[in-house]
Amino acid sequence: MAKLRREKFQTSSGIELPNDFHPLNTTHNVYEKDIAEPGSFPYTRGIRTNMYRGKFWTMRQYAGFATAAESNARYKYLLLQGTSGLSVAFDLPTQIGLDSDDPLAAGEVGKVGVAIDSVHDMMTLLDGIPLDQVTTSMTINATASTLLCLYLAVAKKQGVSFDKVGGTIQNDILKEYIARGTYIYPPKPSLRLITDTFAFCAAEVPNWNTISISGYHIREAGSTAAQEIAFTLADAICYIQSAIDVGLEVDNFAPRISFFFNSHNNLLEEIAKFRAARRLWARIMKDRFGAKDPRSMMLRFHTQTAGSTLTAQQPEVNVVRTTIQALAAVLGGTQSLHTNSMDEALSLPTENAARIALRTQQVIAHESGVADTVDPLAGSFAIEELTNQLEERAVEYIEKIDAMGGMLRAIETGYVQTEIQDAAYEYQRAVETEDAIVVGVNKFQQTELKTIPILSIDEQLERDQIARVRAVREKRNADRAEAGLNSLREAANGSENLLPRILECVEAEVTVGEISHCLRTIWGEYREAVTV
Repeated sequence: MAKLRREKFQTSSGIELPNDFHPLNTTHNVYEKDIAEPGSFPYTRGIRTNMYRGKFWTMRQYAGFATAAESNARYKYLLLQGTSGLSVAFDLPTQIGLDSDDPLAAGEVGKVGVAIDSVHDMMTLLDGIPLDQVTTSMTINATASTLLCLYLAVAKKQGVSFDKVGGTIQNDILKEYIARGTYIYPPKPSLRLITDTFAFCAAEVPNWNTISISGYHIREAGSTAAQEIAFTLADAICYIQSAIDVGLEVDNFAPRISFFFNSHNNLLEEIAKFRAARRLWARIMKDRFGAKDPRSMMLRFHTQTAGSTLTAQQPEVNVVRTTIQALAAVLGGTQSLHTNSMDEALSLPTENAARIALRTQQVIAHESGVADTVDPLAGSFAIEELTNQLEERAVEYIEKIDAMGGMLRAIETGYVQTEIQDAAYEYQRAVETEDAIVVGVNKFQQTELKTIPILSIDEQLERDQIARVRAVREKRNADRAEAGLNSLREAANGSENLLPRILECVEAEVTVGEISHCLRTIWGEYREAVTV
């Protein structure tokens, strides 16, 4: 027998892997209870009976940079290349409610996404894109309600009724406190904006996914696969309970809740992760919240390949990583997928790199054969056992969080952040000791550095964007804008739904920064507690 490559084989979640999986070292599953048919509770095998035999997953390419006009050109290019939905990246000032001419926005305008200050920017961003035919995913959180209203204002200008508009806002503020940091307000008013969005869309925009609860950024921060499931679903439990607490019926809003997961390199663990998350969510919604509508129990999710796995060294190798990760997402039953571009460890993607990333999805869809049968790995001893063990570990975390008083309390005490930090530290230590191999980084290095074309943002674009937002303020009807802000201020001090007031503001050409500042003056800003 050959000597083993290492002493212990395990997944990112610490699941020890036997030499081979077989009936004697795996949990016995009751097929009807634990696995079941595709499209049937608990949806382990997927939420649709025929899955990709009916239609492929939505192929999105996350894009947005510089100005709305630059991003609009990229969207049209991607649509011509075969994307079936848009996915918008916003710059940092837009994410945290600052206009482009705010002193704190200096140097960040248009850098990690597109700058959107007013309804005019949104009109430019979506120029020539029919909003009754294309769905749009917007990765935005603290200002999600405002960006949704900007989108709806453009739909009205296009003559598209709200019931014909489809898409998703991320709108997941809890993970910002955990892993990302682009929050504005304290948790309680932030949750109000989310539940107001649930209620408004249930009544007015029925085909809009009102939240995309994100495990992606939790994983990017360094969590394990099991932690990604647990903390994402614990966030979701908090949102569901908050909505119920303000009087919403679970089956009136839960069918439009969606999720956003990461797909990492460990192919088998990632496939099992998606199956485990789907099964656990179905059980939570049925048993914990008493959902009756099957759609409330279906975990619908978008997947993005893992940005944290991309390397600046030998960037072409990232195409291989992304292919493995995309394959895991498809075999795990994703509804929507974004593949990262090979150059994203260096810059925002070039057109060529974005096209290769999209072609990766298209090859998987049309050439690999994996989309021709539903959940083809069902019944594999390895996949079913990993699914069971990931679910068990996730349940243990959720029970700990419940015992603390829920996810808000777990965040306030730093429990979740510490768990992620510890996992990230362990992984980094494994890389440094070469227990984990990263090709091109700690092994198989290349002495001659090869450069590839990267995208650069012209500094003049920031100055032009500043001029545009100032022109909007100068030319708009000042009385109408002020009336909109006064109406929003009054509503925020009360209990009425804020979305109609925000929509009134954006249609009056009030800017994203002005709306956010109005709410800041009432609710204050969140400051993370620093422990020493």
